[in-house]
Amino acid sequence: MLRRCYRELTGRILLPAVEDSVATARMLYETDLVVMSHNTATDPVFNYANLAAQRLFEMPWDDYVRTPSRLSAEPVDRAERARLMAAVAERGFIEDYHGVRISRGGRRFRIEQATVWNLFDEAGNPAGQAAAFSHWVPLG
Repeated sequence: MLRRCYRELTGRILLPAVEDSVATARMLYETDLVVMSHNTATDPVFNYANLAAQRLFEMPWDDYVRTPSRLSAEPVDRAERARLMAAVAERGFIEDYHGVRISRGGRRFRIEQATVWNLFDEAGNPAGQAAAFSHWVPLG
């Protein structure tokens, strides 16, 4: 779904497919590109985080996929994050997003050149939102 929706909305390929779906999923999980997504709950919860995301946000898989995505931003930055998510919901995707985030351990960093896009199932029903980026700058 991450790759399909990215391609349909942006016209680009997130990562190339390889020999089979298991290998493709492994490549997405192990790439250096940070890729994460959250569901459609009223207070969305992360439902995917590849290894790069888990390392950057200092959370193992089991913790990541139980965390409300709003907690990836400090309280002062959450209003801006909410505006971003609303814009993505309306437009389908945005590119060149930048914003300050915080890891579970309290490390602050600035995301740069991120793409954020809507997720939808095969029938077109909303399934959440995803983000991918490879550039970030540690802060403080």
